[in-house]
Amino acid sequence: MAVKKVKAKKKTSAPAKKKTKAVKPKKAAAKSVKTAKAKITKKALKEHRKPLKTYLTEKELEHFKQLIMEEKTEILENARRLRESLVDQNTGDYVGDNSTFSMHMAEQGSDEMEREKAFMFIQRDEKYLGYLQEALDKITNKTYGICVECIAEPKKLCKTCPFIPKDRLEVVPITQHCLECKLAKSN
Repeated sequence: MAVKKVKAKKKTSAPAKKKTKAVKPKKAAAKSVKTAKAKITKKALKEHRKPLKTYLTEKELEHFKQLIMEEKTEILENARRLRESLVDQNTGDYVGDNSTFSMHMAEQGSDEMEREKAFMFIQRDEKYLGYLQEALDKITNKTYGICVECIAEPKKLCKTCPFIPKDRLEVVPITQHCLECKLAKSN
């Protein structure tokens, strides 16, 4: 009889496991419903929130636009000079290829290195021009001077959150981050 009791205990414990498995999916389903509701609520809040506009006045925006335009003109002029130093306008050949000094392999290597450096400077300037254009677009859209990290949800790392202080915009007119966010991002 002792053997029969052990078998009976095993049979009763097996169905209990099945019941606990049936309960877990219900809890998981309840959690997923709560998560879905939370996502819908956050999405609804973002949709109903008014788009954030700049705190800068029209006069200040015009000032920053002038700063950016001056910098853009300077970069374009610098890129033009670099291109002229690389390519002869009359022949279309690289400058320095036909010189008597470049017949030696070491001189050819030096010329090539100088050309590569000039191309890297041109690429860097083109990337910077893209940032300048983004800043001009933000001025047009009246969203200039707003930290991209804090725009959705202000982190309150600085006094002006989510806005970038004017002093920082004067120094780095293409910046997209307040100083505190930039420091946190770089660390």
